Amino acid sequence: MMANLFDQFMSPAYLGIPLIVLALGLPWILWPSPSSRWLNNRLITLQSWFLNRFTQQLLLPINTGGHKWALILASLMAFLLSMNLLGLLPYTFTPTTQLSLNMGLAVPFWLATVIIGMRNQPTAALGHLLPEGTPTPLIPVLIVIETISLFIRPLALGVRLTANLTAGHLLIQLIATAAFTLMTTMTTVALLTTSVLFLLTLLEIAVAMIQAYVFVLLLSL
Repeated sequence: MMANLFDQFMSPAYLGIPLIVLALGLPWILWPSPSSRWLNNRLITLQSWFLNRFTQQLLLPINTGGHKWALILASLMAFLLSMNLLGLLPYTFTPTTQLSLNMGLAVPFWLATVIIGMRNQPTAALGHLLPEGTPTPLIPVLIVIETISLFIRPLALGVRLTANLTAGHLLIQLIATAAFTLMTTMTTVALLTTSVLFLLTLLEIAVAMIQAYVFVLLLSL
């Protein structure tokens, strides 16, 4: 039974060809291309408003030099948001439940921020390893702890996104299976379980959006 629960996280294949590439490319097809007209339709206007508001909110605590990251961070947010929400549809595959994909996104971005910080502001970057006012006996210990936390950060980014989405999908499948099984024997309990499933689905929609935002926010910080 447990193996069947986790089968939903296996990469689908057709004629021996993995379809994860299709799952990764589908979100970009769903986003309409910006128009060069003065007046756009409602969908493009709503999309532009959302991206502008998100970029403004994300780059608010960042200095002017960091605003050059706006395009890539907004694109990453749209990419993760689309995949997370599409994965909640029935009979779909969620690529962001794969730790390998999330680590493939987290490690290069984290490494880029570390390298750029060391190159542009080495004193400030190294200063984060030792908080101001630290007692002298604790300096070696704190430097080791902060260094370990720095290298664990990409792992925490990937595992956080994977664990939240995987747990939500498993919980939805368990409750849906229970509701389907109880429908013929205990109708009242099945209806209550279905209402819980509906509320859980709304919660997972919120989790899908929040986790995409948190992933990009922690990268930007």
